[in-house]
Amino acid sequence: MSDQSAAVAAEAAQELAATKYTSHARTWSPGFIAKLILMAMVTAGCVYGVFMAIAAESWVIAGVSVLILAILLYVYFSKKAIPAKYLVPGMIFLFIFQIYVMGYTAFVAFTNQGGAHSADKEDAIVMLQQYNLKADPSGGSYTYSIFDDGGDYSVAIVNSDGDALVGSDGEAFTPTDNAEISNGKVTKLDGNDPVSPPNNATSWEIPLSEDDPSQGVLKIVTLNNAQVYQSSLSYDEATDTMTNTETGTVYHDNGEGSYESDSGETLSPGWWVMVGFDNFTTLFTDSTMSKGFLDSLWWTFAFAFLSVATTFFFGLILAIVFNHPHIRGQKIYRVLLILPYAFPGFMTPLIWKAMMNTDFGFINQTLFGGATIGWLDGPWIAKFSILFVNLWLGYPYMFLVTTGALQSLPGDILESAKVDGASTFQTFKAITLPLVFVACAPLLISSFAFNFNNFTLIYMLTGGGPNPVSNPNVPGQTDILISMVYKVSGLDGSGQQNYGLATALSIIIFVLVGLISIYSFRRTRSLEDMG
Repeated sequence: MSDQSAAVAAEAAQELAATKYTSHARTWSPGFIAKLILMAMVTAGCVYGVFMAIAAESWVIAGVSVLILAILLYVYFSKKAIPAKYLVPGMIFLFIFQIYVMGYTAFVAFTNQGGAHSADKEDAIVMLQQYNLKADPSGGSYTYSIFDDGGDYSVAIVNSDGDALVGSDGEAFTPTDNAEISNGKVTKLDGNDPVSPPNNATSWEIPLSEDDPSQGVLKIVTLNNAQVYQSSLSYDEATDTMTNTETGTVYHDNGEGSYESDSGETLSPGWWVMVGFDNFTTLFTDSTMSKGFLDSLWWTFAFAFLSVATTFFFGLILAIVFNHPHIRGQKIYRVLLILPYAFPGFMTPLIWKAMMNTDFGFINQTLFGGATIGWLDGPWIAKFSILFVNLWLGYPYMFLVTTGALQSLPGDILESAKVDGASTFQTFKAITLPLVFVACAPLLISSFAFNFNNFTLIYMLTGGGPNPVSNPNVPGQTDILISMVYKVSGLDGSGQQNYGLATALSIIIFVLVGLISIYSFRRTRSLEDMG
């Protein structure tokens, strides 16, 4: 080997060594260390979540957590998954906050979940027995002492054998050796003196035995004594029946998430069960529900369409007027016109509701000289009021959008139309409006979907009313589908909670909005051809 070749080989070896050193140095760069720390925190969080899920016997959540952790570790410590480093976090959040929520919503729609069926069967049995507690004279009473351990209260009693027992609200009594007893009462616990009962002490329920619920619970009734309470319902696991110990009535599982007697009496609460398509069929077979659904359906379509149409054309007219080159102070006018858009969406309906008050509202008292017009009292005038208030709220957005669309129109086309002798109206009809439609079509579709579910305006302005006098729990005259969902769910306090039926209705809304959006986006092709 020549000296020149040897020098080249030595130089290459030095470069290779330098590359290895540099690669090793980059491996432990501050960025890599930060990644290690971050992934260690994520791993610790996932492992903690897995153990918590296992403790709660949520095997699906535990399995998903392990899968997510494995994917993250592979992606961020592999040199081959560079694109996934940017995609995986978003995909995980999409799965958790969108796909999982949608899947769980669809699941609830096929159950009878609601206020009377919110737990599983085991929890429902426990709650039934707890809700039917009654004082048991034969169970006796106890002299108790209360001890405060930093806000955690404990109750101490002395049993018939002279032993001290300690329990707390929801926690059964257990023996303790750290108590001092005097005259059949615990005077010290862990060296602490007893305290006065707190205000909520009478609501405490302390099981006498953790293994034998039939012994009942202890409830504080006076400043010195606590009474034994027994449930009037006895559960027989062998026959899966509930028996009222006072009347002897036996309740059987009716297969619909409740215990029911032979006479048809049901116990509440029950538990949730799968009901198939019953919630969907109820919307069309129940006379009251189907009428309310159909009334809300046509008004929802009318409200969404008229809201988009009125706000768009009014905003477009204002945009054309204030886009004219001879208008002075355009910036000032535009700022003033978009002021309604700057107010919170929930506050403006409340202000308009006060202004439309029949007896004291500004509109009746000032604008109409003391008239008593019920703007929100009649079914049709209330609908008009909603559309008017929504016009006030929505036109600034359309004004901004159409102003941008008008300013982006090609000037040569408008000039050619003018040279060809087209009038202002002809130019607007044949050129301006089609081109603005093409530019704004996606925004109009999204605006339609938004107003299709514009719960805030309906709830804040009319509450869905006026309601039918005969049945105030059914959808009102101005309820759209989404506000009907709120009422059907029972969250407004107007009736019994029914999450399954409300969720089934929300799925119908989702399907309707999806179909309308797909159809509308396809129709935009014809607008592009027209443009």
